[in-house]
Amino acid sequence: MLTIRRAIPTDAEALRELYFNHLAAYPPTEPQDMTVWREMLARFAENPLYNLLVGVEVGRLVSSVTLLITENLTHNLRPYALIENVVTHADFRGRGFATELMNRAGELAVERGCYKIMLLTGSKKDSTLKFYENCGYNRDDKTAFIKWL
Repeated sequence: MLTIRRAIPTDAEALRELYFNHLAAYPPTEPQDMTVWREMLARFAENPLYNLLVGVEVGRLVSSVTLLITENLTHNLRPYALIENVVTHADFRGRGFATELMNRAGELAVERGCYKIMLLTGSKKDSTLKFYENCGYNRDDKTAFIKWL
């Protein structure tokens, strides 16, 4: 059974492994300072607008979703949310873990009064696009633009 919780500093190494082996097309070649990762995770845990959710199965961190909530002056001062870093370890895919995390992220956005959740994906894979559509997202309402820095 998957346990969903916010990431904590001791998750740093497991998140690094998850992200670099299963998310990043171009993982960093330089060594990562895990002290910095743990410090960042500690700050995230204290920030109600930054929700790094992890899924833990049998004591192993196997999936993650980041939900960022942005305060807003429009839409009757209702915030909006952004989803990033949806990733599940390859050995645990197809078991509904990412769907559970996406659902929890949606619940948090509703609890915070968000009027929408946005996400971008760089994937062109039909299975990935269908996954997001099955989670209730559509690709018809907006056009995304990215400027890489």
